[in-house]
Amino acid sequence: MSNVILIGMPGSGKSTVGVLLAKSLGYSFVDTDLIISRKAEKPLQKILSEDGLDFFLSLEEQVGSTLDCDHMVVATGGSMVLSEKAMAHLSRLGKILYIDVPYKEIERRVTNITTRGITFNQNETLLDVYNNRLPLYKKYADLTVEVPGGEQSIESTVEAVVRELMKTEN
Repeated sequence: MSNVILIGMPGSGKSTVGVLLAKSLGYSFVDTDLIISRKAEKPLQKILSEDGLDFFLSLEEQVGSTLDCDHMVVATGGSMVLSEKAMAHLSRLGKILYIDVPYKEIERRVTNITTRGITFNQNETLLDVYNNRLPLYKKYADLTVEVPGGEQSIESTVEAVVRELMKTEN
């Protein structure tokens, strides 16, 4: 397997799980949100507030559709699945793994919705974002790891991801 691409809601643990997963697989790690931030030379929330949602999504699509990597774990932004072009490219790079965290747990984890750099329209709530993206996460996922709310540690999530990946290798 050449790359592992992590998708899921903001707060699902993609970046945290990604770093530990990369270590356990002997891969490098990249977070597309950090690439976007570097390209724009400002934090995600500042991009959204100063340049707008459409500009952010365009930049995210550009990053997702041109990423070039090998033997990497890639943590994508939660809205990457909104770009069919980016997801088609990412699916050619490796296995897409959806970290499926129940909404109540996402709500518990994401307490800084207005400053975190989460893409959503003005009248949308976190629940709206979750409901709109859930079918896309399922559509693009080659593999899914369900993370129960609350008690599961990051390490046990990484172990579940590794187990799921190993099933596809055999």
